[in-house]
Amino acid sequence: MGLVAGLATVVGVAGVGLHFSRSGSRVLVLLASGAPYLMAVALVGVVGFAVLRQWVGVGVAVVVVGVAVWSQAPLYAGHSGGDGPALTVMQANLLFDGADPRALVDEVRGRDVAVLTVNELTPAAVEGLGRAGLDQVLPHRYISPGRTATGTGIWSSYPLSDTVEYDGFVLNQLSATATVPGAGPVTVYAFHPVPPVFGTQVWADELSRLRAILDRAPSDRPALVGADFNATYDHAQYRAFLSGRFEDAVEQAGAGHLVTYPADKSWPPLVGIDHFLVAGGRASAVETVRLPGADHRALVARLRLNDARP
Repeated sequence: MGLVAGLATVVGVAGVGLHFSRSGSRVLVLLASGAPYLMAVALVGVVGFAVLRQWVGVGVAVVVVGVAVWSQAPLYAGHSGGDGPALTVMQANLLFDGADPRALVDEVRGRDVAVLTVNELTPAAVEGLGRAGLDQVLPHRYISPGRTATGTGIWSSYPLSDTVEYDGFVLNQLSATATVPGAGPVTVYAFHPVPPVFGTQVWADELSRLRAILDRAPSDRPALVGADFNATYDHAQYRAFLSGRFEDAVEQAGAGHLVTYPADKSWPPLVGIDHFLVAGGRASAVETVRLPGADHRALVARLRLNDARP
């Protein structure tokens, strides 16, 4: 029992270490995705040492659990804000053209989604979504479809302008400006950095360059980012991405540990790599939505943007 309790505490320490690690090691970056599960193992250490009445061990394990809880607490705390128009947004990774287009359109329609960002958008997926009626529900779009994972798109119920496709990335990265009544111009970004298995240095570099794009975003208007970031809250590189005006909608809403991937297995999704970021507004609720045929669950956020400035 003592050996099990000790090993469980060490596993918890490893989870905490991975949460704070900025290592470029592929193995450590991938393991960091599962840091919360490793942290939770430290609870076995608390119980085991308590049964054995080894109070020093209990104290150590309790400290590990306390640090673990502190590291995850921002996902559950939440905070209010935003006094302007309400807006529902969705982020979806389509697994090339694998996702059921009618199911996606039904979710967009049923949830009154006003802005949709899409990753892994192929020409066949664009055609399928068109046949399913997406362009009638969200009549404005800026898309850059591509082969397999490269394609990205933005659909909106509001007119889009100032469209940009950013060069120098492996996958397509887009932005456009939506004119939202009551909020004025709102910059919408659809991002998709490469996964760390492509190369952790490329992954980290793309996150850094996408962050630089957001740093240049107009500061006098709200902005939204929908993305498969291929990174979880437990990646220090992703948390560094959240510096400045942009906040994770899950943190804003206190929605907790939302998992989106993989969604096409016999077991439930394990990690949350899809995110919405918000500047100039607050998310009041965030949830995941199953999309048949996709390997990600979609992310839906209900926001309240700041009022337009006079």
